[in-house]
Amino acid sequence: MTSATDPSTALTPFPDHTQLPESDGTFVKNWQEHPQSILLTDSITPILKQLHPEGEYCIGQDLGIYWRLTDPPERGAEAPDWFYVGNVPPLLDGQTRRSYVLWREFIAPLIALEFVSGDGSEERDKTPWQGKFWIYEQVIHPAFYGIYEVNKANLEVYELIGGQYQLLAANERGHYPITRLGVELGLWQGEYQNAQLPWLRWWDLQGNLLLTGEERAEQERQRADRLTAQLRSLGIEPEV
Repeated sequence: MTSATDPSTALTPFPDHTQLPESDGTFVKNWQEHPQSILLTDSITPILKQLHPEGEYCIGQDLGIYWRLTDPPERGAEAPDWFYVGNVPPLLDGQTRRSYVLWREFIAPLIALEFVSGDGSEERDKTPWQGKFWIYEQVIHPAFYGIYEVNKANLEVYELIGGQYQLLAANERGHYPITRLGVELGLWQGEYQNAQLPWLRWWDLQGNLLLTGEERAEQERQRADRLTAQLRSLGIEPEV
């Protein structure tokens, strides 16, 4: 994953996820990152369990993807706010991943998402060996790269085509199909964790919103309440 022309090539043997720093020591840049990541993971988990009945997948939430060796090591990693990799074991040698190390795993993420906290220039930076956009496009190679700007209610999704990211056009629902997952990605205006925002969410390919566990439980409760009301209207007392 290194180049002979890259001045930051470093030491061997290659370390693994237990030997590399799991954080660069900085704070999360905005409060909304964690609930947004939880929302994405919670709602897509039933889909991923269907795709991977053996549990062979990894979701990273602010987890470092190491793509080159540097000194200090953290400079050789990018940490998408959310990413998904299929067909990899959930644990490595019985341990939860502390990072995702490309020279140990080899499989690129299918999708990586960045949640913008500034003006978006960092996420669109194409400077070789430094810019996030360049690193994702030229080295890490997620098939899809999304840039989500909550303050502008804006989402850009790029697909890696012929080795370069192409900006995708939204479909008629304003969503971006990720067909290999059987889902669409888009913005949903609503309340989650006591915040009314244009949240980043998943839909199925028919346009049905993928619900969180709490939303599914509430939907079931409402269904049960309707059934109870119908039975009582017929003079039937439902069994407790």
